Amino acid sequence: MTTKELKEFLDEKADLYENNQFIDSDPIQIPHSFSLKEDIEIAGFLSSIIAWGNRTMIIKNSKRMMDLMGNSPYDFVLHHSEDQLDNFDGFVHRTFNAEDFKFFIRSLKNIYENHNGLASVLLPSEEADNYQFAIHNFKKIFFEIPHLPRTQKHISDPVKGSAAKRINMFLRWMVRDNKKGVDFGIWKNHKASNLHCPLDVHTGNIARKLGVLNRKQNDWKAIKELDLMLRKFDANDPVKYDFALFGLGVFEKF
Repeated sequence: MTTKELKEFLDEKADLYENNQFIDSDPIQIPHSFSLKEDIEIAGFLSSIIAWGNRTMIIKNSKRMMDLMGNSPYDFVLHHSEDQLDNFDGFVHRTFNAEDFKFFIRSLKNIYENHNGLASVLLPSEEADNYQFAIHNFKKIFFEIPHLPRTQKHISDPVKGSAAKRINMFLRWMVRDNKKGVDFGIWKNHKASNLHCPLDVHTGNIARKLGVLNRKQNDWKAIKELDLMLRKFDANDPVKYDFALFGLGVFEKF
């Protein structure tokens, strides 16, 4: 395919898969069950953090997280007691366990009480055209309160080379326009043009088959390479192509 044909193909696939039916099988359905901005943020953040492995289990365990917070995540984060956190004992999703979950609640409370919330701590500097250092700085703030060293592995750091797939997925949810009803677009002071495609096995393999990514590792260097191509296709909304790459891989087995 020529570059023009490839863009037209990906535009068509992005349009095909960005619809309400996508929500039904995706972890984004968890924040979609809330209407309060902060509930959406916290539900989206926690669901994205455990978004690896089997999608059915991701959704099931994300719903359990919400249940453990009384389905009022923002109120729970601000007003929980340590006794209530004991109810998390026994929760586990792959390597994310109850102690990790407890710390995430404590850290989120610190972020909302002392740092003006998730949207503020993940906001890139005005001169930045990407989220690399915003995510790096977010991780430093997230772990500024006492924590177990093991819990740090659940927040990736792109400055250290990680593709930060789960944080980039969360950012897509919060920042991209909600005109098709999938993403939320509630972080108005963020720019969709700065977003990165959440790069995982599926999207990486499809990107390579289509020739929009050459690097073999799914790391930050691959993100930068993919950014360059997707921003040529649509400079204002490059991560709309996440729907195309993901749909081609998961739904069409391209």
